[in-house]
Amino acid sequence: MIHLKNEKQIAGIRQSCILLSSLYRELIPQVKPGISTGDIDDFCRKYIAKNGGRPAWFREDFPGAACVSVNEEVIHGIPSKNRKIKNGDLVSIDIGIDLGGFISDSAVTVPVGVVSSGAAHLVRVTHECLDAGIAACRPGNRISDISKAVYAVAQAAGFGVVHEYCGHGVGLDVHEDPSIPNVPGGRGANPRIQAGMVLAIEPMINLGTGDVDLLEDGWTVVTADRKLSAHEEHTVVVFANHTEVLTAR
Repeated sequence: MIHLKNEKQIAGIRQSCILLSSLYRELIPQVKPGISTGDIDDFCRKYIAKNGGRPAWFREDFPGAACVSVNEEVIHGIPSKNRKIKNGDLVSIDIGIDLGGFISDSAVTVPVGVVSSGAAHLVRVTHECLDAGIAACRPGNRISDISKAVYAVAQAAGFGVVHEYCGHGVGLDVHEDPSIPNVPGGRGANPRIQAGMVLAIEPMINLGTGDVDLLEDGWTVVTADRKLSAHEEHTVVVFANHTEVLTAR
């Protein structure tokens, strides 16, 4: 069931998103060679707690405040003090905050130091996929219009699109209806977009195939061909005449 948010709920979700955006503004400049994915997680834990929130992923028993996925890791990378970031890495960070029961969700892929031209192009295109998905998120359109917009940009660049994982409703829980695939023609509901929807739009785009594998840890998703992946995500809210990006940085 899709939960349309009222004015009070949107205000609470917006505050959670503002906090998440401020976290990213402080965190991203620190993602440099030598930092560990565990260090990134520690920063997130402390920042969220200091500002009165809780890591949203704790609701789903993920062992970290941040999912930190490196290179061929698509999503849900488990932070570790033993995993050091190197020059040329792509580091995808996905963070959610529970602030007084209101959930924010956003992800960004950070190129570390000097990355390859292919990696830089992948990150640019993934940004463009997110922008296209948000532009298609208009009242009266359907969820599939977001999917089509994301897929068209990635396909034009020759990149693979992850189809097993997708965007979703958010705000009162971490994962709500509706699901928002990044490929068109998916199974399931295809509701019209309407005022009160709060959605997490999140393209996951791969340098090679769109196919993925789940590692033995039960969390980390990697590209099937072990080529690079990028992940971008914003939480947006739909109004009667416009859509607002709540996690804009």
